[in-house]
Amino acid sequence: MMWRVLLVCCLLSPLFSFADDSYLLGAGDKIAIRVFGHTDLDLETQLTDSGTINYPFLGSIKVTGLTLKQLETLIYNGLKGDYLVEPNINVGIAEYRPFYIHGEVRKPGAFPYQPGLTVNQAIALAGGLTERASRDRITLSREANKEVAETATLASRVNAGDTIIISQRFF
Repeated sequence: MMWRVLLVCCLLSPLFSFADDSYLLGAGDKIAIRVFGHTDLDLETQLTDSGTINYPFLGSIKVTGLTLKQLETLIYNGLKGDYLVEPNINVGIAEYRPFYIHGEVRKPGAFPYQPGLTVNQAIALAGGLTERASRDRITLSREANKEVAETATLASRVNAGDTIIISQRFF
């Protein structure tokens, strides 16, 4: 059992910590902004519920709901001309917001999200299923719409901010 947890941890290592083009920033994400040759403009910050960051020369920027590329473009356009001729901006995820797992797992709670995470891998991070856990009664609430819970399988994809609930089996 322990080798499975180690395998999952290796697969989810920070080496694979990159976001695809469709990943939307949200509260809890920690982002890193780098401007080549201008360390005074570098920023690493965690997004709060307000969804804004204070960036040098640009002030308050609403970033929740933007992709990394959209944020790069926003900062590029804000710095180009008045402050820099041709800024080289890089925005990345330093740490993703967590996902949550409750119910019949050994260690319920919040866990760091990694791209490509499945329900089965999330269960492994939570210490595995309890003896009473049902493999067929798994629900997944998406962060975008917490009121609607969908039925999930062990192979279902988990997104940052999602909540997984593992129910008890009947016998």
